[in-house]
Amino acid sequence: MSVAFLLTSLVIVVMPGTGTLITLSAGVSRGARAGVVAALGCTLGIVPHLIAAVTGTAALLRASGTAFDVLRVVGVAYLLLLAVTTWRDRSSLVVEDGQPARSAPRVIGSAMLSNLLNPKLTIFFFAFLPQFVPPRAPHEVARLLLLSGTFMAMTFAVFSVYALAASALRTHVIERTRVVQNVRRSFAASFVGLSVKLALTSR
Repeated sequence: MSVAFLLTSLVIVVMPGTGTLITLSAGVSRGARAGVVAALGCTLGIVPHLIAAVTGTAALLRASGTAFDVLRVVGVAYLLLLAVTTWRDRSSLVVEDGQPARSAPRVIGSAMLSNLLNPKLTIFFFAFLPQFVPPRAPHEVARLLLLSGTFMAMTFAVFSVYALAASALRTHVIERTRVVQNVRRSFAASFVGLSVKLALTSR
């Protein structure tokens, strides 16, 4: 495994995106556990894209403009739904020590969708991973799977750090209603920005 792959992957993972916002939002709103669970969900959301890249089915998306456009529209709609829900949320943030938190399946499901409904991610992996596997190399699929697993592990580690950092800041904002609303509106605006960016991207 090359140093170039590790450095490139780290830069890609650290760059802010939908998954980052989902993780930070969960960490600030519901604490470290929810943030780490969201990080896991975002990581799992990468799996279908990696499978598509490894098996070669991503070539269909490159060839079919209709398939790409349908997935893009669904992704934009989901991001806008997240924006509206976040903007309209007026509930107070309460530290639930000793109380049951939001169910892990719901957190994971929401986080998975944030990465699953992103056609550019599929195409990115289709173009990114093969660069680090020499042509006609033996055990090509095994190498691609190793690179994919490394990328996912890196994603989970970085997002978990984001979650823990966001959770650590909870106590500084959790009792300040105006700050809480501003944070939520910032997240909502970011979701709208990401949806516009996705809507304007081309294959």
